[in-house]
Amino acid sequence: MPDAEAAPTIEDESDAAATLAAVPQDFDALKAVILERKAQLPKRLRQVAAYALDQPDEIAFGTAASIAAAADVQPSTLVRFAQHFGFEGFSSLQQIFRARLRERNPGYEERLRALGDNGHSRLESGAIFNGFVAAAHRSLDNIAGSVDPAAFEQAVDILAKAETIFLIAKRRSYPISGYMAYAFGKLKIRYQMVGTAAGIDDDILALAGRRDAAFAVSFSPYTSESIHQARLLANRKVPVVSLTDSAFSPLVESSRVWFEIVEADHAGFRSLSASMAFAMALTVAVAEKRQRGPLASNVAGTEME
Repeated sequence: MPDAEAAPTIEDESDAAATLAAVPQDFDALKAVILERKAQLPKRLRQVAAYALDQPDEIAFGTAASIAAAADVQPSTLVRFAQHFGFEGFSSLQQIFRARLRERNPGYEERLRALGDNGHSRLESGAIFNGFVAAAHRSLDNIAGSVDPAAFEQAVDILAKAETIFLIAKRRSYPISGYMAYAFGKLKIRYQMVGTAAGIDDDILALAGRRDAAFAVSFSPYTSESIHQARLLANRKVPVVSLTDSAFSPLVESSRVWFEIVEADHAGFRSLSASMAFAMALTVAVAEKRQRGPLASNVAGTEME
């Protein structure tokens, strides 16, 4: 008679537990492992890794065929990518990306329900107001300790020496670049917004050279277009300063200097109180530095007022 199948040993169970523990259990853990190993990944797996970090929403909701086409790989490569990081298959990996959206980006109707769960009724608008003010206070309290003064000074130096400052931001980040554009205009500092109704962003970016600089902003879920534009400029040796909300943001790898600001939320809604304070400080500091001393010879030919 054939031998009966051997029962699993304590060592087998221990190995299985260790393997399970090594599999990333959430999106931040997965992102950390991807960044740690990306230099050692084969070319095709690196393509998937870059696409996964740049387009996490597409990974969450796309089909294997659509994701593979967008990442320019075969569907089987997605399976190999998932298994490389300990998942049984691509669908298991996809659950991590879907959980990220549920945890970090509740829908607006869900956020409104959360206000009700916190005891706010339609007649308690004052309580909603106070909640947002409290969140703004927390954000502003946190920013003082999160911005490195030396890094801030370096960012000011980079932008103050630039002939033209290219401003990159989309969606929720757009008001930040919009304010900076307004302030730079009033301060007689040459800037260029990247984002036009005419759809000529690539033409605008083509004007940027090594004597220019860029300021890019993107918060989770990161805008793929902004990430691509920052990377494009960095590859052309244009220094990029960025504002984001995580050390694992795909903006980081393209940035000469980057800053992490996490806004406090109220029932899932986030304002831009700390981010706008940072943008105001950076804009005025750049203007003051340009006015305080002679700029490098490569800076705009006209004298600053």
